[in-house]
Amino acid sequence: MMRSLFSGVSGLQNHQTRMDVIGNNISNINTTGFKRNRVNFQDIIYQQLAGAARPTEDLGGVNPKEVGLGMSVASIDTLHIQGAFQATGVATDLALQGQGFFILDDTGKQLFTRAGAFSVDSEGVMVNPANGMRVQGWMAREVEGYTILDVSRPVEELVIPVGGKDPARETSIVNFACNLDKRIAELPENPTGAQIIQSTWATTISIYDSFGDKHDLQVEFTRVPGTANSWNATVAVDPQNETATNATIGFGEDAPAAGGPTTFIVNFSNNGTLLSAEDGAGNVSGAGGQVQMNVAYDVQTATPNEDGTPVRQEFVLNLGTVGGFTNSITQYAESSSTKAVEQNGRTMGYLDDFKIDSSGIITGVFSNGTTRILGQVAIATFPNQGGLEKAGDNTFRVSNNSGMANIGPSGIAGKGKIISGTLEMSNVDMADQFVDMIVTQRGFQANSRTIQTADQLLQELLSLKR
Repeated sequence: MMRSLFSGVSGLQNHQTRMDVIGNNISNINTTGFKRNRVNFQDIIYQQLAGAARPTEDLGGVNPKEVGLGMSVASIDTLHIQGAFQATGVATDLALQGQGFFILDDTGKQLFTRAGAFSVDSEGVMVNPANGMRVQGWMAREVEGYTILDVSRPVEELVIPVGGKDPARETSIVNFACNLDKRIAELPENPTGAQIIQSTWATTISIYDSFGDKHDLQVEFTRVPGTANSWNATVAVDPQNETATNATIGFGEDAPAAGGPTTFIVNFSNNGTLLSAEDGAGNVSGAGGQVQMNVAYDVQTATPNEDGTPVRQEFVLNLGTVGGFTNSITQYAESSSTKAVEQNGRTMGYLDDFKIDSSGIITGVFSNGTTRILGQVAIATFPNQGGLEKAGDNTFRVSNNSGMANIGPSGIAGKGKIISGTLEMSNVDMADQFVDMIVTQRGFQANSRTIQTADQLLQELLSLKR
């Protein structure tokens, strides 16, 4: 008689636990990145009244007689099902589509979360504003003028210095990809009744010195008399200045000295592609496939050298590759044009804005018109994400059954894609929870009736002596 009482008690206790889990799910229905829990029950130990008997020659087998002693909670699972997305438009709000977790640093301990409601603190560090935990990733580094993002390094805090300076960078290379009109040589000296095509073509582009000060680079092309595929090119820096900047050109590793040549000859093949360039001394560029020359000019705003000579700025003038046409200077029967001229210098700027793409790369947008990679958000996955322990504050921590974190960029090795300006909502289904609540209530009610009925049986037993 007492067994049913304790079975009913176990049912009440464990259905109450299930109701606690349902209540927690419902309370977090609007919690960003929340993952709902599910309670599974199992029966527990049985009291054996009679064991099983194997069949004999005369009788068949007999099944065991067992009385259950109640039930228990088998597991409380965390269901890592994708939640719906809510667009916020905030650049630091991040959501994950697919597997993985964002990584947070809690005073040296790593925690993991799906809630990407991040912001930038007063020091530019990307944090969870609710608790100050710092978002982890990799910061980009400048190495010899190139931006390097090494995701093989250990993760670190991400710093987005809004308002921070982007240093000026002097121009080190200028790339040309213009076309010189082949038809110029076909016109008579005094054309009549025909369209006049300009016999000289000049291109101008802004370049920068080490201070970030802007200068005008002008390259003027003129047909070499008596030739079909050769052009004279004259280089000038700030030709409008009253004081000459002494721009000169040269071939080789040495910087062209002031007073040197300012012109060179560009040669084309019969199919209109670049062939070579040469200076007045017969030095030729193009043997290695790339047609380049060095240009130097005086930086008049710089402090003169010890000997009183002006400081000279040097850069490479790149006309393209021999036989190339996509990113090279050409000579076709089309109007002369400058469709692509670019240089790598810049003035100083300030970080005005930033954006985060689907791979978690943070790109800074500066007031000087440049963009630069600042860092990348890291993502962690686990062999058994269901084994993670909930640590509060919308975070999880590693447990003995979750496995170690596999940290890397998003979109690689099964890691989800990052969606910027969006948050992942809770995956709690209200209808499912209400149905589960009804079932739990009925289970609790039925177990209470078991206790009441067992009590009535005990009462009848006690009244037998009357």
